[in-house]
Amino acid sequence: MRKIVFYSSILTLCITIAIIIFMPNFVHAATSAGNIVVQSIPGPTLAQQIFLKVQSSWPWYLVRGSGIIAALSLLILMLSGLGSVTGQTFKFFEPITAWASHRALGIVFAISIILHMSGLLFDHFVSFNIFTLLVPWLSNYKPITIFGLHLGSIFVALGVFAFYMALIIVISSLLWVEKKPYIGKLLHLLSYLVLVFVFIHALYLGTDLASGLLRYVWIAIGVGGLGLIIYRLWRSRTI
Repeated sequence: MRKIVFYSSILTLCITIAIIIFMPNFVHAATSAGNIVVQSIPGPTLAQQIFLKVQSSWPWYLVRGSGIIAALSLLILMLSGLGSVTGQTFKFFEPITAWASHRALGIVFAISIILHMSGLLFDHFVSFNIFTLLVPWLSNYKPITIFGLHLGSIFVALGVFAFYMALIIVISSLLWVEKKPYIGKLLHLLSYLVLVFVFIHALYLGTDLASGLLRYVWIAIGVGGLGLIIYRLWRSRTI
C-alpha cells in the first residue's frame, strides 16, 4: 500500500510538471488548427519563467525548507525526550513506540541538517564551500564584533558545531544505546548544547526569523526550552 501511494505521488508530480511545461504549446497548436489567430507576446512563457525561477532559487528553498524541518524536529525531539524522562509521553504512546519515534526523529533531524548544509554549496547568493561548511570560523558570512573583539562568523560556527554534535548523538544512539548505555547517556547530554547552538544560529541567520512575529515566537520557544532544560537537569540532580 505504501509503495502504491509513493509511486502514485511520483506519477502525479510528473504529470503535473508535464502539463505545466507542454500545455502552452498544446493550446497554441489547437487554436492555430482552428484558424484562430493568437498573438504571441515576446518573452518567456509562464512555464519557462517558473522553470527559470526554480532553477536559480532551488538551493535557497532547500536550505530554508530543511532548516525549518530541522528546527521543528529538534523541538519535538526535546519534548519527546523530556516526556520520556518524566513519563508524560507514555500517556500517549507505548514505551516502545515512543522510543522508536524519538529515534526516527533524531534521524530526520540529522538528515535535514545534511540537506541544509548541502544546499549552501549550490547557493549563488552566499559563498560557501566544503571547507567553510565543515570547519568552524573559515566562513566570512556575517562576521560580528562585540566590544572591539572580532568573533568572526560565530553564528555559522555554532551551526557547524551543532552538526557534529548531532552526528555524534545519532550515531551513538544507533550503535551504543544498548551495548554501552552509560556512554550513550553521557553523549546524549550534548543534545542540550545542540539546542542552544541551533537556537542562536537560527535566530541570527534564519531568513524567516530576521524580524516580525516569527522571531518573537522563536525567542519564546527558546525561553521555554531553556526552562525545560533547567528542569531536566534539576530532575537528574546534575546542577
